[in-house]
Amino acid sequence: MEPKQPASSPPPPQRRRQICCKCDRPQTVCLCHVIPAAALPTRTKIIILHHPHESQHKLNTTPLLAKSLLHVTTVPGRRLLPAHFPNYENDQSPRAIYLFPPSPSSPAVTLSNLQSLVPINREAAPLTLIVFDATWKHAKEMVRASEGVLRSIGALRVCLDTGFDETIGGGSIYDSELLLRKEPFGGCVSTLEAVARCLRAVEPDGMEIERKLIEVLREMVRLQAGFLKPVKPRPKLLKKNQTKEKEKEREKNESSGF
Repeated sequence: MEPKQPASSPPPPQRRRQICCKCDRPQTVCLCHVIPAAALPTRTKIIILHHPHESQHKLNTTPLLAKSLLHVTTVPGRRLLPAHFPNYENDQSPRAIYLFPPSPSSPAVTLSNLQSLVPINREAAPLTLIVFDATWKHAKEMVRASEGVLRSIGALRVCLDTGFDETIGGGSIYDSELLLRKEPFGGCVSTLEAVARCLRAVEPDGMEIERKLIEVLREMVRLQAGFLKPVKPRPKLLKKNQTKEKEKEREKNESSGF
C-alpha cells in the first residue's frame, strides 16, 4: 500500500492593493499631493452625464474633477432628464452650455467666440456647463437622447478651438509616446482637459483653475506611465477591395516604367 501523499498547501492569498481613502486610487498612483486640498470654487455649475461603462474605466478623469472642483454633479446614466434641471422652466434658471463637437445639422460655438457672448465677471448670471463622459460612440447616443432636454433649457452647443476631425486618428494624452489611452479622433481630449479649457474661457479666475486641473492630469499620466509599456500603433488594415486596387495600381506603374 502506497503511503498517502501529504496534501499540498493552498497558494498564499494575493495581497489586495491598498487604496487611498482620499483620492480612491491605489497608493502607488495616489494623487492627493496634486489634488487641491480644498475643492476649487467656481461660479459655473458643472453637470457630468457619466455613462455606466465609462465609470468602470481605470483612467477615467471624472472622479478627479469631482474631487478638484466644488460645484460638480456627476449623473450616472445615458441621457439627461428634466429632473436634472428642476428650475429650467423658471426665468431665473442659469444659462447652460454643453461641450460637444459640431455637426452639419448642429453647429457649435468655439470657446474663443463664447467669450464674446458670455460676460466673464462676477456680476454675470452663473453658467451651467454640461459634459457627456463616454466613448465617442456612446457620447453621440447620449447627446441625441438628450436633445429634447437641451432644447428646453436653451443650452448652447460649444466646442474646443482645436477642431475635430473624424478622418484622422487621435493621439494619446499629451501626445506621449506611451499610449495611456488613445483618443478616437483628432481634436479629442479627456473629459478633465475639456472642462479645464472651458472653465478658462468662462471663469474670472479661469487660467488658474485650468492650471491646477491640468497639473492633476499631468501627474496622473506621469504616474501611470511607470506601470505601462510603450505601445506601437497597429498598422491600419486595408479592406480586400482596397488591397486589390493598390496591387493593380502598383502593377500599372511597373508596366509603365515608373
